[in-house]
Amino acid sequence: MVRRSVGLMLVAGVVASASPALADDNDVIVGRLATRVTDSSGNLVRVVPQNLELRALASQLGVALAPHLLTPADTIGFGGFQFTVDYSATTIDAGQDYWRARAGDPATASDMLQTIGLFVRKGMWFPVPSFEVGGGAVHLLDSSIWTGQLYAKLALHEGYRSLPLPSVAVRGAVSRMMTQRDLDLTVASLDVTVSKHIGIGGTWRLDPYGGWNLLMIVPRSEVIDPTPHIDQLQPGNEMDSELNFVFREQDTILRHRFFLGAKLRYHVFQLTLEAHVAMAGRSVDNMPGTDVACMPSSTTTLCDAADTSSSQRTLSMSAGFEF
Repeated sequence: MVRRSVGLMLVAGVVASASPALADDNDVIVGRLATRVTDSSGNLVRVVPQNLELRALASQLGVALAPHLLTPADTIGFGGFQFTVDYSATTIDAGQDYWRARAGDPATASDMLQTIGLFVRKGMWFPVPSFEVGGGAVHLLDSSIWTGQLYAKLALHEGYRSLPLPSVAVRGAVSRMMTQRDLDLTVASLDVTVSKHIGIGGTWRLDPYGGWNLLMIVPRSEVIDPTPHIDQLQPGNEMDSELNFVFREQDTILRHRFFLGAKLRYHVFQLTLEAHVAMAGRSVDNMPGTDVACMPSSTTTLCDAADTSSSQRTLSMSAGFEF
């Protein structure tokens, strides 16, 4: 009986591992952002990737997966340590055609992307005083997408709490999307933050803050098979591999964000609330050799793709411990 049970468990494991993975609603299938060109008989002869749609999709997804802010200008001190759970909800233009790249049913798709993450932040005295580093992992809900995030912050001016002078800091950060087969997405970030410490009753600490943030979004396509249902190794299907395509590399997508927030701390407990607005995308991918703008359902990739994404709003919350 023991051997039979072990055998059944092994068979079940093999069957489970051989089963195709199912995509969650917010997973990304960028192969859908392509125009299929057929001949007079209806046979697929080529596939034209739509760079215009990829740019808008990467722009909006990049804002949702961008490095988290959720800190005032003041560092936590070179002896300080913080552990938090972060939550964010970001609006998207779910009705736009490029969001058909989402694996879920477009008819029931939400117009908001939600993330949850775990972060660790540590104050440092090296290489300069008032230095802080942090890192964490962020998960896009209803998907298999995870991002790894890192940042370094330098407080240019802090600690003058008895004077009407704000603290000022600059920070650089990066977010890298993982676990998606067709698309690599990297988001670099640079921001300037201004905040002011306010003591309340000698026990509470309030730090309202605000600032500006520049996002630099870099999408990169892997090789995409537009006919995954066809086995290219079967006799007679050898030519199907010629339909495979790659979205060409685009110029960096730029987005500007403005943010306001407040951090409330009592003893070792802290709660941070934040809202930010990403302005509409305006950057253009300048394709060498042409000044023609890409159009929807274009049959050529020799065109300039403009970022058509509209403004986005994000609400974020961070709760945790600070020592």
